[in-house]
Amino acid sequence: MVLNYIWIAFFLIAFVVALLRLLFLQDLEIFPNLVNATFDYARTGFEISLGLTGVLTLWLGFMKIAEKGGMIQLMTRAIGPFFNRLFPDLPKNHPAYGSMMMNLAANMLGLDNAATPMGLKAMKEMQTVNPHKESASNPQIMFLVLNTSGLTIIPISIMVYRAQFGAANPADIFLPILLATFFSTLAGVLTVSLVQGIKLYDKVILSYLGGLTAAVGILIWGLSQLERDQLQVVSLLIANLTLFGFITLFIVRAMLKKVNVYEAFVEGGKEGFGIAIKIIPYLIAILVAIGVFRASGAMDYLIDGVAWLFAHLGVDTRFVDALPTALMKPLSGSGARGMMIDALETFGVDSFAGRLASIVQGATDTTFYIIAVYFGSVGIRRTRYAVGCGLIADFTGIVAAILLGYLFFA
Repeated sequence: MVLNYIWIAFFLIAFVVALLRLLFLQDLEIFPNLVNATFDYARTGFEISLGLTGVLTLWLGFMKIAEKGGMIQLMTRAIGPFFNRLFPDLPKNHPAYGSMMMNLAANMLGLDNAATPMGLKAMKEMQTVNPHKESASNPQIMFLVLNTSGLTIIPISIMVYRAQFGAANPADIFLPILLATFFSTLAGVLTVSLVQGIKLYDKVILSYLGGLTAAVGILIWGLSQLERDQLQVVSLLIANLTLFGFITLFIVRAMLKKVNVYEAFVEGGKEGFGIAIKIIPYLIAILVAIGVFRASGAMDYLIDGVAWLFAHLGVDTRFVDALPTALMKPLSGSGARGMMIDALETFGVDSFAGRLASIVQGATDTTFYIIAVYFGSVGIRRTRYAVGCGLIADFTGIVAAILLGYLFFA
């Protein structure tokens, strides 16, 4: 199991680096720092889970309303031909299709808090047809990699941070982020399809992808016509209007179907609470491992090594200032956000490093967090090739983000 070896490696590398710092640098604080990191990140993991409890209760309540009102079935029929080919091991018109569609839509709109509960519901529904309950199925891996690639149309949270730091145009990074996540998603889908033997040269798949590309292109064109001050406001309006529109549609349709909407919400909310409790040990395990790796200084040495290598190769090393965000993103969303904010403060929000850190932050998603939470929520222990495919998508997104940063802002 790849995740098992990675988890062990974080601790062993942290110990070796800390021991070397103690012996050669006389750093007497390093081991206390490591121990403190275990407690700090354990507390952080619990706090994240606690916050996630409310969000899961809320959104799984809405999804239960959608399910009982028949909206999930309608969405399943709409997206079914495409998903039947991308997820051939799932039965036709499976309920997971509707949850997956809502999850991917929320991710594209930059609404992470809404995407996670829908993704967990989809994972739970796919688990019902998983013949090996402790091993990730092909559909679950494809869905997970689609999440780790982080396809985003409107990066709301990043634009908000840039606005808070006084960027001249907080939304100037939205097109590079869209392109970077497109390449990341494409790499993820191609990699998983190659492993699973899925034929992407299918007229149905190409027609759906063509339609999605056209829709995204129209949206980009429309947003590009707006003034700078209007772009962030309109982006926020589109994302949140779309989301609340879905909520209202769920409620209205359930009401017309004579569903007790309130009771349906409570029923779904109970499921959300149970899932939130179940993921706590998985989340704390991965966060503590990441915490000791960071506290040991191993991350800093890795970044310095990359900078030294590229400097000796004669390559422009300005991208190294954004590298902490890039390396942290697959490991921890909050850690990567902190690295991005540090870059904005240190180099300036409109500097090359500030913009590149913002693009990298939006280019991929937190692979190890997603694996821990999504697979942990259904008790999957063997991740198979999910980690490798997810990291390929991450690597592609980060490289694309760096190249696009030079293209747009160098």
